[in-house]
Amino acid sequence: MRQSSLVVVANRLPIDDGLAPDGACEWRRSPGGLVGALHPLLQHTPATWVGWAGGTGPAPKLADIDGVRMHSVPLSREDVRDHYEGFANSTLWPLYHDAVEQPVYHRRWWDAYQRVNQRFAEAAAEVAEPGAVVWVQDYHLQLVPGLLRALRDDLRIGFFLHVPFPPPELFMQLPRRAELLLGMLGADLVGFQRAQAAHNFAQLATKVLQLPATDRRIAVGDRVVRIGAFPVSIDMSEMEALAARPDVARRARKLRGDLGDPQQVILSVDRMDYTKGIEQRLKAYSELLAGGHVKVRDTVLVQVAVPSRERVEQYQILRDRVEREVGRINGEFGRVGEMAIHYLTQPFDRAELAALYRIADVMAVTPLRDGMNLVAKEYVAARVDNTGALVLSEFAGSAAEFTQAYLVNPHDLEGLKLTLMQALQATPADIGERMRGMREHLRTHDIRAWARSYLTALDRTGDIANRLIAT
Repeated sequence: MRQSSLVVVANRLPIDDGLAPDGACEWRRSPGGLVGALHPLLQHTPATWVGWAGGTGPAPKLADIDGVRMHSVPLSREDVRDHYEGFANSTLWPLYHDAVEQPVYHRRWWDAYQRVNQRFAEAAAEVAEPGAVVWVQDYHLQLVPGLLRALRDDLRIGFFLHVPFPPPELFMQLPRRAELLLGMLGADLVGFQRAQAAHNFAQLATKVLQLPATDRRIAVGDRVVRIGAFPVSIDMSEMEALAARPDVARRARKLRGDLGDPQQVILSVDRMDYTKGIEQRLKAYSELLAGGHVKVRDTVLVQVAVPSRERVEQYQILRDRVEREVGRINGEFGRVGEMAIHYLTQPFDRAELAALYRIADVMAVTPLRDGMNLVAKEYVAARVDNTGALVLSEFAGSAAEFTQAYLVNPHDLEGLKLTLMQALQATPADIGERMRGMREHLRTHDIRAWARSYLTALDRTGDIANRLIAT
């Protein structure tokens, strides 16, 4: 068994769902998300990624990708149903996103969550060399830090939560709240996207576990667990270079032509998820069309909604509702050869995504709640000519950084309509000033700055960061 000095532990391995004919794997990268964040770092770092390969049954043996070892953890059908679809995505996910949908609680789901977290902890313990850094990711694996510490107290353990962490009054609903908190507190450093989330966590450590806590550290026995905000980011230089490529520019021109060369294009790129505000956005656009504020021949909306968690009933219902609404809007306002909404559900490769970003005069990123939302950052990185208007939800983590965006409360339909019109009617000078400010911020707060900040806080010397992050 080969061991590594850096081990990333995440629910999924970052691999495509189908292997190439020669058996090789490729990085699976959706818009934004965990793999998009970590991929640029791990490409240049000898590391092991521990995760689930996506199938059920025995864990497959997988080839390395760009020098990163893939160590797969087996899950049964029951594990997928009760851990992934159940406790992770029907209990924790809705609760952590302001209970936009009602969380569901089943005792057997908790049993599966414990069982799977133990399996991941054992896998990480197996592949980590003595004194290694183990970086555990996200809400699927909140018990892993505590379980791993019990197995290997020589390790430096970090935990990072990519989604929001709820206020105490919501988290207190969880039947197993103490166990989840203790699991996270097995880490040396617990990182969140926003300072408010760290504050919520500290409050809960005191309220539920009676531990002395501040917004920066929590005393757990003879250990001190550090906590803090580390807003995740993207590889700006990679997206800039991609968006500037001649073939991407040609593809962007063709896409705009295929849309009928409208005066303005509004773009949204989301996973199909009830937290993303897709229905509210469609409703607002429909009312703008009905009121004559936008006309189909002049303005088009391109809605990319990549299917997600399709076996979870709430997601099936959402997809049906979205598709009915798109059909209604196109039927009512579209014309022959002129659709009001171009609705796409297939995943896009990075170059196609960059081309879409280039043609978007307005990017509408309006989730009801989001930990960060890296799509907003990808769009800003792709606007190499300082054009383009970003309409951004106040409830996305990225809103704390992109204060120059056209910020909006997506729950307020009238406010959403007004903000979309403000972005559509903005002067080039206003748009340029806002975009330049956001691009300047992103340039100094990219993925490497995020990882360096987190890893330096993890070991307090900077040695890990200097060793792991390619400059």
